Amino acid sequence: MAEHYLDNSATTPVLREAAEKAFAVMTEEFGNPSSLHSKGFHARQELEAARGLIAARLGAKPEEIVFTSGGTEANNLALLGGAEAGKRRGNKIVTTAVEHDSVLNPVRELEKQGFEVVFLKPDASGKISEEQIAEAIDDKTILVSVMLVNNETGAIFPVQAAAKAIQRKKSPALLHTDCVQAFGKLDFTPQRLGVDLLTISAHKLHGPKGAGALYLRKGVRIVPRTWGGGQEKGLRSGTESVPLFCAFGEAVRLLPKTAETLSRIEKLNLLLREKLSALPGVEINSPPDGLPYLLNFSAGAVRAETMLHFLSERGIFVSSGSACGKAKPSHVLAAMGLSRERIASSLRVSFSRFSTAEDVEALVLALEEGLKTIRHE
Repeated sequence: MAEHYLDNSATTPVLREAAEKAFAVMTEEFGNPSSLHSKGFHARQELEAARGLIAARLGAKPEEIVFTSGGTEANNLALLGGAEAGKRRGNKIVTTAVEHDSVLNPVRELEKQGFEVVFLKPDASGKISEEQIAEAIDDKTILVSVMLVNNETGAIFPVQAAAKAIQRKKSPALLHTDCVQAFGKLDFTPQRLGVDLLTISAHKLHGPKGAGALYLRKGVRIVPRTWGGGQEKGLRSGTESVPLFCAFGEAVRLLPKTAETLSRIEKLNLLLREKLSALPGVEINSPPDGLPYLLNFSAGAVRAETMLHFLSERGIFVSSGSACGKAKPSHVLAAMGLSRERIASSLRVSFSRFSTAEDVEALVLALEEGLKTIRHE
């Protein structure tokens, strides 16, 4: 049975070249990069080469890249470390109600500690307006966190507007953006976005799990969350996982030009939208101008979990929302004001640069069969 993997926002298959790079470093350049002998020196060279590849793709300086174990750790470091660094200048934090849990949960923890937190809600299409962001930011705001692309709907948020509002309001706020779903898919740089902190992850772009990075603009200070040997400029102590970070670098090196891939994925997204519109009871939840790599829709009267398993038995793999959310109802769709029934039947399709029209055709055929077969169960 042919497989059609359409859950790339949860994770992507690792490129052979990235896996081979990890293996080579693990077995040949296995020294501790902090060691002073030649084995350590060669490991350090490999690590810094990977850092350079990631920095170059981001349009940043290598010294602005801090390696982490993934997006969750990078988000926690940015938010908890940023709030601690800025607490003498104010106590207000602005974010959105539809961030990934690795942003929402640290922010809720800060709220318990006495910080004032503003959670901006999206409109019915899942979008956050520039006006909402500008209105929430004031001279007491010390931290703003707005994701660039929503991981469930693909909605693109106005991060640049947040940067302008911070400047206009003369706010002391650091600006953080979670770019885990955007990196390698949209053209941006931290400088163009106007951010101080930016999160990326390897396993969303055909690299390994367990590797991520935080961009920290030169001159910006945050407080570490882990103390130890002082690795990663003291911001993330612990012996670096050189094989994983080198595989991350290799996956980034092999990323194609964004515009070329985006054009092809836009056609797949449009094809899927057209075919879904012909199915009874199916409603699209993603905005038309969102990132085309993601499409969220509600599958009629069939619960998402039931449909997901039906599709999986036929070799088609999609998601019922954020992989980190497990079986919980989507907080993103709830914040958009969608009905309980629509949320309960929502599925997320997420493409990669290797996705094809055949994947879309297989999904729609199986979905149509599922709607007829299990609709009234």
